[in-house]
Amino acid sequence: MVKICCIGAGYVGGPTMAVIALNCPSIEVVVVDISVTRISAWNSDQLPIYEPGLNEVVKQCKGRNLFFSTDIEKHVSEADIIFVSVNTPTKTRGLGAGKAADLTYWESAARMIADVSKSNKIVVEKSTVPVKTAEAIERILTHNSKGIKYQILSNPEFLAEGTAIQDLFKPDRVLIGGRETPDGLKAIQALKDVYAHWVPEDRIITTNLWSAELSKLAANAFLAQRISSVNAMSALCEATGADVLQVSHAVGKDSRIGPKFLNASVGFGGSCFQKDILNLVYICECNGLAEVANYWKQVIKVNDYQKNRFVNRVVSSMFNTVAGKKIGIMGFAFKKDTGDTRETPAIDVCKGLLGDKARLSIYDPQVTADQIQRDLTMNKFGWDHPIHRQPMSPTGVKQVSIAWDAYEASKDAHALCILTEWDEFKTLDYRRIFDNMQKPAFVFDGRNVVNVEMLRDIGFIVYSIGKPLDPWLKNMPAVA
Repeated sequence: MVKICCIGAGYVGGPTMAVIALNCPSIEVVVVDISVTRISAWNSDQLPIYEPGLNEVVKQCKGRNLFFSTDIEKHVSEADIIFVSVNTPTKTRGLGAGKAADLTYWESAARMIADVSKSNKIVVEKSTVPVKTAEAIERILTHNSKGIKYQILSNPEFLAEGTAIQDLFKPDRVLIGGRETPDGLKAIQALKDVYAHWVPEDRIITTNLWSAELSKLAANAFLAQRISSVNAMSALCEATGADVLQVSHAVGKDSRIGPKFLNASVGFGGSCFQKDILNLVYICECNGLAEVANYWKQVIKVNDYQKNRFVNRVVSSMFNTVAGKKIGIMGFAFKKDTGDTRETPAIDVCKGLLGDKARLSIYDPQVTADQIQRDLTMNKFGWDHPIHRQPMSPTGVKQVSIAWDAYEASKDAHALCILTEWDEFKTLDYRRIFDNMQKPAFVFDGRNVVNVEMLRDIGFIVYSIGKPLDPWLKNMPAVA
């Protein structure tokens, strides 16, 4: 029986290994992690992450050929194929701070693999890593090999949170990069054979190592670039009276462009986009490509501009101050159908409002009160570092309360800010909400989910990203 071990039981490792186990009943799959809490959660009925469809997949194969363990060295030693899905956070100090990826955990994993291995291994990069990481890992393994042969493969993930299970079952492509040597090609074929249990052969792409590593960064940079492009247009739409939904629909009908990732919003979030672009910027700078680095920096600058612009709209619309005013925050996750808050634009928006002394009542159907408070007290990039470096028991931000539903969050509020596109926000009883709010009652829709005209008929003053401005908002500055 082929044995697979995955180091790292997070958003990538857990779901990916569950789907491999389900589709490959003849393969034993073990997910290992140093976090006892996380592994205990995977072994319980309350999984540590929320992802539609994940629970059902795990239930079908857990205890059969899918296992979760903290006995890392045992399972790494026994495995034929080792996936490494550990954190590659942005460095917060030293060379490349604020841009470069911190490979401490990757290096530690590589040294541990070398220490405990007694047979030849295929080591698969599953984390998003800088180009040429495989070369560094190869050097560590070969200099500590004790006669054991290692082949390094790059197999980047292209999952979208909220649809990760669907993406794993029906991927656009599976990318495998390896050395173009006889042993390297054998290793590539071994991993292809795993995916071939359910992925059509024409969707399994093979490349050299460096192309696979760079493709992941490039894909995320291109997607983020599209979001920043349409968000830049949303600002122009507001200034001219155009409607960004109509503009993006017209642009998306061009078959060369397509409609995906053209929804204007308060900004992109998630664990990948900003981190990967910063990594790309650093790699460009290290290779003397200053103009290329500046090009990609602008994608992040526009994203930051969009969040600041939203906060400024809120403050300027409400008589230029939100001090002491209750604002209901609808949604805190970075997108719907996930509880993930990493780099969510809601953090920067909330911090911006808190900076003007607002009182916030936050509701999200999947994010815990502890997580919200932790995010609002954490330093930049802190989310991507181990839990012991984060505030464990946040004292909490005094101006923030966590609501159990949207109606509680909006009661006696001066304004609502919709920051996540949860479906339930489209069907709320806005008449009931209006009746229980302070007047004038404002709705600031950062995701374009509400029926603007219906809300205005009820009596709300509505701001919706990239749409013609409410008469109330005209001549009020969008930028401080």
